[in-house]
Amino acid sequence: MRLVKIYDTTLRDGTQAEYFSLTLADKIRIAEKLSQVGIHYIEGGWPGANPRDRDFFAEIRNYNLGDSRIAAFGSTHHKDRPPESDPVFQELLISKAPVVTIFGKSWDLHVKEVLRTSLARNLELITHSLRYLKPHVQELFYDAEHFFDGFQADPEYALQTLAAALEGGADCLVLCETNGGTITSKVTEIFQAVRERFPEASLGIHAHNDAEMAVANSMIAVELGADQVQGTINGFGERCGNANLCSIIPGIKLKLGLDCISDDNLRRLTELARFVYETANINPNRYQPYVGRSAFAHKGGVHAAAVKLNPRAYEHIQPELVGNFRNIPVSDLSGKSNIFLLAQALGLKPTEHEAAVRQAAEKIQEMLHGPHHLKDTDVLQLILGRVKDLEAQGYSFEEADGSLKLLMYATLGKGTDFFRLLSYRVVDQKVGDLDTPVPEATLRVRVGAHEVHTAALGNGPVDALYNALLKALIRFYPRLVEMRLDDYKVRVLPGTTGSTAAKVRVLIESRDAHDRWGAIGVSHDIIEASWQALVDSINYKLYKDEQSTREGAARK
Repeated sequence: MRLVKIYDTTLRDGTQAEYFSLTLADKIRIAEKLSQVGIHYIEGGWPGANPRDRDFFAEIRNYNLGDSRIAAFGSTHHKDRPPESDPVFQELLISKAPVVTIFGKSWDLHVKEVLRTSLARNLELITHSLRYLKPHVQELFYDAEHFFDGFQADPEYALQTLAAALEGGADCLVLCETNGGTITSKVTEIFQAVRERFPEASLGIHAHNDAEMAVANSMIAVELGADQVQGTINGFGERCGNANLCSIIPGIKLKLGLDCISDDNLRRLTELARFVYETANINPNRYQPYVGRSAFAHKGGVHAAAVKLNPRAYEHIQPELVGNFRNIPVSDLSGKSNIFLLAQALGLKPTEHEAAVRQAAEKIQEMLHGPHHLKDTDVLQLILGRVKDLEAQGYSFEEADGSLKLLMYATLGKGTDFFRLLSYRVVDQKVGDLDTPVPEATLRVRVGAHEVHTAALGNGPVDALYNALLKALIRFYPRLVEMRLDDYKVRVLPGTTGSTAAKVRVLIESRDAHDRWGAIGVSHDIIEASWQALVDSINYKLYKDEQSTREGAARK
């Protein structure tokens, strides 16, 4: 089977994105993760550009990256200096990287107006730079910068730059769609012209996403015979980003049927994508193809019903192939199939524990419509009815999966009462215009037979309340120390008069070492809405840990 090699430039091109910044330690961690997933080439940076990239190449030599190879990136040598006396160019050799990638000018506009030299001198720079590096590295790649724009301006000169690179000893000619504005049909035409001129050359593709075509342009290049694809994890990169390897890799494997990484490593793709988001402290794009939380979400009742019968009806691949999972959001657009599929995903069987289910269903029915004896309990319909009723009040369960699961557990008679609030009070004291407010929360809760009274300060009233609650519970539930609140969002709900008296919705995203989950609260009082979300966040952590312990004991 034909092998397409993956060249990752997250650590160099990716860091040119706005709000995407990595420390040296971050870059090392991501490089290790990339190697564990079987990425062939990991571009560590431009060693002549800044001290951090220089330090990376010195530090990464202490790590075993398996079959992955580190690449150093740079440009052709200075037009007015030979390569041996160009200090920035020499950094490529000082890095001791086994692979070096240099870029050169393909577009006559850049040669004349940016590099400010002659077309002939530019060809010399390309050949001399590569020829000088060739004896010192294991592999040598040439990035033909702005190649597609250059070809459209002057096809013959653009092709001459590639010939100069081959003359210098380039192992692969990487055609760069640097401005990201070339449509796929034109990329096809130009790639075919290059293949025709250089039938024996190894070709690669490096695409940017300014016209939302980077993945498509990369995929068509592979179909036309590209041996190497360059891109970044999650598509990070300057302006609108680079070609997204999290879409390209499964596209190569699952759509084109070609080899790039192993099946086992493909199943770690979602993990890799989220690891990079986490390391860069950026919220994941839930709508990202293949690896996003919504990539296999089925919100509409008709869709969920079809997926229940056959997932292929609305899924182009099995989510497990890329390490993702099917997500069945529940909202006012849902039908019973959404509830059924989510219950299955949670390992719940609505037909079990009929007495407990009936009792829980009676309680929900009474809460919604007053006392009523259920003769024929439809638990799924009751859960759906409860969800739709709550969403009419301002709740939204699409991001609050923890709260939704707790509601389902309770309805199915599988809920647990870990603690009960007796009272709370939050005081936010401010003295003088310049002083920062000092919030303090006092709290009384009951845990089993124990009544606990605590107080805590915090960075804001909600943080103080959370700290007081943790202080009360930690001795009973030590594993809460693993829990972190990752995100806190407040939204004023429409449809209420007077902004200060409006109803608010609070969404809290939490995590531990294994999972992320969302919780929700709605109230006219922002502290009360926050309390509801905090309680669900903690209860879900406790419930899932209890279930995990039970399952572990059962396996023994």
